[in-house]
Amino acid sequence: MTSVDIALLGATGFTGGLTADYLATHLPDGATWAVAGRNQAKLEAVADRVETLGGVRPEIISADIGNADSMAALAKSTRVLATTVGPYVQHGEPAVKAAAEAGIAYVDLTGEPEFADAMWLRYDAVARETGARIIHACGFDSIPYDLGVLYTVQQLPEGVPLSVSGYIRAGGTASGGTYHSAVGAFSRIRQAGRTAAERKKLEARPEGRRIRGGGKIGRGADGKGWALPLPTIDPQIVLRSARSLDRYGPEFTYSHFAQFKKLPMLVGTLAGGAVLLAGAQLAPTRSLLLKLKAQGDGPDEDKRAKSWFSLRLVGEGGGKTVTTQVSGGDPGYTETAKMLSEAALSLAFDDLPKVSGQTTTAVAMGNALIERLDRAGITFRTI
Repeated sequence: MTSVDIALLGATGFTGGLTADYLATHLPDGATWAVAGRNQAKLEAVADRVETLGGVRPEIISADIGNADSMAALAKSTRVLATTVGPYVQHGEPAVKAAAEAGIAYVDLTGEPEFADAMWLRYDAVARETGARIIHACGFDSIPYDLGVLYTVQQLPEGVPLSVSGYIRAGGTASGGTYHSAVGAFSRIRQAGRTAAERKKLEARPEGRRIRGGGKIGRGADGKGWALPLPTIDPQIVLRSARSLDRYGPEFTYSHFAQFKKLPMLVGTLAGGAVLLAGAQLAPTRSLLLKLKAQGDGPDEDKRAKSWFSLRLVGEGGGKTVTTQVSGGDPGYTETAKMLSEAALSLAFDDLPKVSGQTTTAVAMGNALIERLDRAGITFRTI
């Protein structure tokens, strides 16, 4: 089997298709790539479409997440494996296992903390031995926050306690895959808690440094609007980067919020989240919730073109305050496909730190990926 630079698993899905379109039209000269999956006819259709767009036609690799041998062969045929096949807690492990054992780079779009924790427990040690780089959450979860905080920290003094608060605002439609993953995560809160506790017990913490999360309901950035703490995977990723990089200082605190213009919007979001959480606990209501949004559905191009996100980060330390902004277009689909693609391209072609194991975008790619995304229209600015 011919070796390629990047292989994409899940290209026949909605977000996977957008990722395929982006990769095909942004590969450097002479680069090679492949789309992988079970359905040869659908994969050929993807290859035909991206070629029509003027992109590089991919090779086709037969791979089935239910067949360990085919996944091992896929991992051995590429330098970087990107996957959009979720919910990851149900479907994601075979690709992580194959990548870790093959010693290659791996990126995905998971926003599921349980999955990231379980994969650390099972494959971090393997990946460290083989030199594999396992990097989760390479989409809207959690690149804007992880790299945005890194960008902010780099504007602050070194060697002093630092704090960063992030306030996200967005206009767009959550992807069907994200919705299904959220419902699944809500239904597995107890299992996720046990997995997180097991990881916390085993994972080393940096000596002589204090890294922690924070945040409570209150006013938003610049005292405008209202801020609601978000218990998503994003602050977990940020804090893992902070534990790995001394540049975040001897003490570091990150607080993560959704920002709302008016208090009733915040209250409505809390109420909606409570309903979703309660409904996800029972199989009959969970089934009804999942039927509200098909996993592979997504908005058309016109609707995506009107979508946006804006993340404001306020950093403080050493008597200095810095405000930065990370902004872009449609977060759920267009920009997520762009982020995953640029992460894969960075791993394949940039001069990066020598790290291995389960890691983060800030640690593994850092400024190289910030520069790539900035050139691609996802801006990082001090304001």
